[in-house]
This record gives sequence, C-alpha cells and structure tokens, in this order.
Amino acid sequence: MNLTLTTVEVRILGCLIEKQATTPDAYPLTLNGLVAACNQKSSREPVTNLDESEVLSALDTLMENKLASTHQSGRNRVVKYQHKLHQRLFDEFNFSLPELAALSVLFLRGPQTSAEIRARCSRIYEFPNPDAVIDILGGLEKNSHGPYVTMLSRQVGRKEARYAHLFCGEVKEFVSSELSGATSAATGNPTVEELELQVNALREKLVDLENRFDKFVDQFE
Repeated sequence: MNLTLTTVEVRILGCLIEKQATTPDAYPLTLNGLVAACNQKSSREPVTNLDESEVLSALDTLMENKLASTHQSGRNRVVKYQHKLHQRLFDEFNFSLPELAALSVLFLRGPQTSAEIRARCSRIYEFPNPDAVIDILGGLEKNSHGPYVTMLSRQVGRKEARYAHLFCGEVKEFVSSELSGATSAATGNPTVEELELQVNALREKLVDLENRFDKFVDQFE
C-alpha cells in the first residue's frame, strides 16, 4: 500500500464506516457529528479530544486522496461528510461490507484478535462464524493493492494472535519478555502464564459486555 494515513485520518474513516451502519438516518455526518464520533468515549481506543480544526485538516487530506467526500442535499445546505471506501470505480480501497466492518473496528480500537473483531463487528456486519472473520482478514492481508492488515506475533499467554491495520504504516510491536514465572508447588501461587490466561478470559467477557453496551447506546443516537 503506497498511501500512509495519520491516526486522525484513520479515526475519521472508522467513525464514518461505523455511523453509516449504526445511525444511517444521521449519515453522512456533519462536522459537529463527526467530531463527536471521533471523541466518543465508548468503542474507542484511545479516547481522543480532537477539535474541529484537526478534523477538518484530516478531512481535507482524505478528500485529496479520494477516501472521503462532501455531501450536500438540496434541502439542507449544511455540509456533510462520507467515506469513499465502498463501490469505487477502482479496485484499490474498494472494500466489501465485511471488509469495511473489520477495518472499522481496527481503525477505532487498534490491534485485536479475530474473536474480538467478530464481537465488535456485529453492530456493522454479522459474521456467520469465526472462520469467516479469519477469511476476510486473510483476504485483506493478501490483497494485491495492500496488504491492508497484518497478523501480529502471538502474545505470551494469549490463545489467539492479534490483527492490526497497516493504513498508518508498519505496526511497532511491543513484545513483553517471557518470564519464567514458575513458582514452587508448595506455595500454590499461580504462574505468570496462568495469570495471563485468567486476564485474557476476563478480557473476552469484557468484549462481550462492551458489545452489548454499544448496541444499547445505538438505540439513543
């Protein structure tokens, strides 16, 4: 992929994809709506505090690269913004709905496992099974115009590897050192690996709770 975006530009694209699916009546988004979506406290990692000038500057670049455009209806003179990552005339940056869903949650939440992606995608697109998510991610990784995503090294104590998007360039991995946390059987203390497995199980439960909360919030947006 020849194009490298900033984190703000990626956040904007993620928000536009998400809101097109979750709040279609409000899409395309006004500048105020887009700033609010970028700074939303739920379903965002990290949470940001962008102002209008930062978002407008990033929008200008996205529109120059034909990844976003303005939309203005005859009845409403307010300028609105939409992404241009679907149904394009060219194959580059032309993604299917399942691909858009996966990219959106990676844009908004950073590196995640395929299970986390599937759970968080359900607001945008329902993957029928875990293999379907892996197939989509594999296609994005092997895309002739990409790669658009990459699989990261599996972290110590995690069952699944995480995936990350490459729209901001190569991902810098911070690999934690593998500690030999074996403790004496006499003490009965858990090893570092056992504690990490427990944390990961709790993380999976948290993803499910976050997904349910996001669906609840969508009712009021």
